[in-house]
Amino acid sequence: MIMSGARRVRSPVAVWALTRAALLLCVFRVFTLPGPDVTTDVSVIYRNWYEAFKHGTYPPADVTWQYPPGAALAILLPAVLPFLGYATAFFALVFLCDALVFRLLLRAAAREGRSLRAVWVWVAGVPLLGPTAYARYDLMVTAVAVAGLLAGARRPRVLGALAGFGALLKVWPVLLLVGTERGTATRRSWTTAAVTGAAVTLACCAAMPGALDFVTHQRDRGTEVESLGALVFQVARHFGWQGEVRLHYGSLEFMGPYVPLVSAAAMALSLLAFGWLLVWRLRARVFTSGTPGDAAFAAVLLFTTTSRVISPQYMLWLVGLGAACLVARTSLMALPVRLVLVATGVTLLEFPIGFGEVVAGDVSGVLLLLVRNGLLVAASVIACRRLWRQAVPGRRTRTRVEQPAEPYADLSDGRVSPAAAGDSHATAP
Repeated sequence: MIMSGARRVRSPVAVWALTRAALLLCVFRVFTLPGPDVTTDVSVIYRNWYEAFKHGTYPPADVTWQYPPGAALAILLPAVLPFLGYATAFFALVFLCDALVFRLLLRAAAREGRSLRAVWVWVAGVPLLGPTAYARYDLMVTAVAVAGLLAGARRPRVLGALAGFGALLKVWPVLLLVGTERGTATRRSWTTAAVTGAAVTLACCAAMPGALDFVTHQRDRGTEVESLGALVFQVARHFGWQGEVRLHYGSLEFMGPYVPLVSAAAMALSLLAFGWLLVWRLRARVFTSGTPGDAAFAAVLLFTTTSRVISPQYMLWLVGLGAACLVARTSLMALPVRLVLVATGVTLLEFPIGFGEVVAGDVSGVLLLLVRNGLLVAASVIACRRLWRQAVPGRRTRTRVEQPAEPYADLSDGRVSPAAAGDSHATAP
């Protein structure tokens, strides 16, 4: 039995090792892809922030610092490897976070007969993004989120603590709490998240001035060239639109007529997404073992798709959450996750390989954006439709049925929790 399990994981382990070696070769510039150098964010921007933190302050008057106060911990983390240069230490730590997620997913799939589909999503999804995956701190945040989701079925307080801490790294992990089951699980996880978030915020504010400056640094952001709204201007400038692409708030954005209108429309879409999630949460009655992961994946997918900025590294969030939600056999997100994987591969073609064409608005660049963003829209619609149909009862339904249980793995010892954990008796659609 042990040998059978070892043979079963041999292929994903081998592919993970080979693909991660390739990513390390890319970020260490042994092998380079066409397009801009994706590692300059670490070697220049992150390093400058690191120096500011070492001097006891958040980056002063720097509008490119647009992150919650806990992000300082990720930027400072390379200090634990003082014998390495900053960039080298950063890449090594991201690699370790990647290995941690891989290990957690392998453990979650360790029960005999459990599919390795979740493991393969992570193994394939990260290299599909290319070296950008290791050249941003988003993989660290994703590791926190995946650990929280996998622990949440048995330990809602752990989920809450990691969601609260993750939200202080990059906001979006707070959406891990959207699909927690009503009652004890929600009370424990949400309360713990609030306490953790407040504690980390107070600690950051006490440690250094400027911890909350990020709140105003995104106020005047426009429409970034890779976003869904940017497609309006990518097409319009072929028909005489008088605008330009300019470096603004740390990214390349469209500037010119109607840009504020499109940016406002993107924010309105995000508000509509929030409203839909709120209505879903209020009306949801069926909670299976797959609901927390499915809801978190759908929520982050919605806000990523409607954002004014769809940076390439955002795809890591979706890959990680997609892998975590597919651990449960009751998950309904297999098709949306596959669409996200394809969109991640297209993102590599768009950035860094074809980024010059995207910025210039060449036909090839616009087509890549149409495909990538179209895949995200399709995944969002399918994910939300499936989540609604599974969790919200139909009007004529009156019977009570027991939902199938297939809970997440217990991370403490690698065993799967009892069938009753995390599931409830609820009204079926």
